[in-house]
Amino acid sequence: MFGYGSLMWRPGFAYLGVRPGTLHGWHRSFSIYTTHYRGTPARPGLVLGLDRGGSCRGLAFQVAAGERAATLAYLRERELITHVYLERMVPVVTGQGTVSAVTYVVDPRHEQYAGKLPFDEQVRLIAGAEGIAGRNRDYLAATVAELDRLAIADSLIHRLHKAVEAVPEEQPLGDRPVTHLGDD
Repeated sequence: MFGYGSLMWRPGFAYLGVRPGTLHGWHRSFSIYTTHYRGTPARPGLVLGLDRGGSCRGLAFQVAAGERAATLAYLRERELITHVYLERMVPVVTGQGTVSAVTYVVDPRHEQYAGKLPFDEQVRLIAGAEGIAGRNRDYLAATVAELDRLAIADSLIHRLHKAVEAVPEEQPLGDRPVTHLGDD
């Protein structure tokens, strides 16, 4: 399994080992509207997806062969609520060689796909959203903490975190209606 966001800091499944790895052809981005875990339909947030182009450093988790089916079932239940993600087998380059891993990439045709939003819009959405799993800003902070722990530089994610942290929590951010979003 290749994790690049919350799966890095909260995998939720048993694994035999984990190692840093790089996935080429995809990059980490806040490109998915969330109306369930980290936002609501009235105040959507943003979560990470793998979008085409560039590369992404993350974690490659080794799962026991006997646990593969259960792990995939868990991940599908967690990640494929609205099918904004597509499950893919991808080559991940690690220090011990290239491994094949399951990961979840964004479906750019899905109604929850936000694409490349302006930076200020990303800040507004993340700073003001909260869903059943908690505040969107906490999701960003946990991801940045894990990136820092792993010494993974992601200048855009770090810049976004700094900007979101500068927004006072009690400041009203305004709700702009977002239509045609399903649950995530």
